[in-house]
Amino acid sequence: MSLELDERRIAMLMEMNLKVWTEPPARQTATEARPVARAQPGSRPAAQAATGAPLQATPVLAAPAPSAPAERPGAQEPAPPVRAPVSLQPLPAGIATMDWAALEQAVAGCRACALCGSRKNTVFGVGSQRADWLVVGEAPGENEDLAGEPFVGQAGKLLDSMLKAIGLSRQGDGAQGAYIANVLKCRPPANRNPLPEEVAQCEPYLRRQVELLQPKIILALGRFAVQSLLQSNEPIGKLRGRVHEYHGVPVIVSYHPAYLLRSLPEKAKAWADLCMAMDVMQRQA
Repeated sequence: MSLELDERRIAMLMEMNLKVWTEPPARQTATEARPVARAQPGSRPAAQAATGAPLQATPVLAAPAPSAPAERPGAQEPAPPVRAPVSLQPLPAGIATMDWAALEQAVAGCRACALCGSRKNTVFGVGSQRADWLVVGEAPGENEDLAGEPFVGQAGKLLDSMLKAIGLSRQGDGAQGAYIANVLKCRPPANRNPLPEEVAQCEPYLRRQVELLQPKIILALGRFAVQSLLQSNEPIGKLRGRVHEYHGVPVIVSYHPAYLLRSLPEKAKAWADLCMAMDVMQRQA
């Protein structure tokens, strides 16, 4: 039975005010007449399957790349800021004979290495000059650079708690006092590790601090403090548990408080180091 309506039926439907839509046969193509089947992955189109033509990949249109902003005639990318070269000077003469005031002034004006170009403050040291204990750290950090004092911030609070646990403080004298200093007196940029030449330039300052203070014991905290004082490349783990010497002064090796904040289980080892230092002091007494 034909699906097409003849003219008579069309005329009847139009008399009943019913709209009739038909497409002229001449305009209906074979492709439009038959349903289009969804292609399955890996299948060949029907026309290619029938003709045996080789399968061609369907081109995939890539997303258009974002257009670069139009450059103004003569516009150039801004050049990075040029840092003025640091004017270096040799270490001041006579460090080995300076008193406390002269030594601190020499550190404040020191320009022996490039760290003088990025520092905000020098960090000389803090504590009583009559303290029996000397605590030596590595280098100032950002907080120390701003305050001009060693061991501030969270690491400083932890150090104060450690010292308090064995009856010491920054303000105390004699057996109850701890003078605190660093190997480096200036902060390395971005808190990077100290360079060997920077440690070498600062070493005379620290040596003179030890000579002036004449401590009965030195507590070396952190790898660079240990290596500078003991002239050793061994890791802290191998140097702990023994009594070393720096110019005749006993040295106890332990971890830096900043490291202990990241590695809480090592606090027990740090406490054992403090107990060893107390034993050394008691034997001296």
